[in-house]
Amino acid sequence: MGAFRETLERDPERAAVVARLAPEVMTALYAGLLRARLHDIQLKRWVRTGVISKAWLGTGEEAVTVGPVHALERGRDVVAPMIRNAAACCELGMPVADMLRAYLGSDDSPSRGRDLHVGAWGRGVLQPISHVGDMVPVISGIALTFRLRREPRVALTWVGDGAANTAAAHEGTNFAAVRRLPAIFILQNNQVALGTPLARHHLPGQFHEWAASYGIHGAEFDGNNVLDAYAATRLAAERCRRGEGPALLVADTFRMGGHATHDEREARETLPDELFKSWGKRDPIGLYEEYLKQRGVAPKRLADIEADVTAEVERAAEQALQSRDRMPAGASALAGVYAGNGTVQPR
Repeated sequence: MGAFRETLERDPERAAVVARLAPEVMTALYAGLLRARLHDIQLKRWVRTGVISKAWLGTGEEAVTVGPVHALERGRDVVAPMIRNAAACCELGMPVADMLRAYLGSDDSPSRGRDLHVGAWGRGVLQPISHVGDMVPVISGIALTFRLRREPRVALTWVGDGAANTAAAHEGTNFAAVRRLPAIFILQNNQVALGTPLARHHLPGQFHEWAASYGIHGAEFDGNNVLDAYAATRLAAERCRRGEGPALLVADTFRMGGHATHDEREARETLPDELFKSWGKRDPIGLYEEYLKQRGVAPKRLADIEADVTAEVERAAEQALQSRDRMPAGASALAGVYAGNGTVQPR
């Protein structure tokens, strides 16, 4: 907790952002962290009970998603999450039931059964591309649109420490830098790429050096501190709206599990047990809950929020399971996709 508070006090600009946060925003961040965790827990339950075969979770990394999303302007800005940033969907207004339906592949899921990657363009969430790193050039293209239209809007995406090594991630970042686009790239360093530890795919040195190589604004934030994540993103977004170009934010966090639920044992064997223990002590939800108590938020208030979010996710799971008998018809596979002649088949 000492380190948590010290992080918030270290940077005067970020400290000022946090100091201006209204109480309802502070508790909304708490609810968002809980919602993200409980969404993952529900998916894990489904795996263990045979409802689905596997799930890709963001357990332990919730603050990297929830903080930045809340720092943007809802209904105006656009985000492109990776699969571990699924909380961007519900925090921007997508019902949790729809997020769960994506895993069931039902006809009433967001992609009508085509893909478990979930998004909601109408809410400003671009559906993820399975090839990690490829969202960087896509979000740069969206940011280019904002600039051409002279709209004070921001486009944000996340890229993992492994995916940052892809050509697409480099090209997209460089394009945004050259064109000074209103884009924010969050390099989500969770210490492992699939099953390859960071030390085996990245030479010694710090990711925070990368921003300077592109000639853009760079900063780091504590990936397990939702307030630090919020403040860093808010300041970067303000720079973007002033026309000062893109930002590369580096967030250190840790994946408390495997690449997916099917290889959690392998992850425990690959990475030192001490890593799980040390990062477990820095759980983003536990730290923030304790911080709120120290700031005077009544434990009863936090318990009520937890009860409300728990009930919300449980209702969502019940609603989603009712969709299992609504599988898409085979003939619908071509609806809404591009045909060979460049036209879109009718839905």
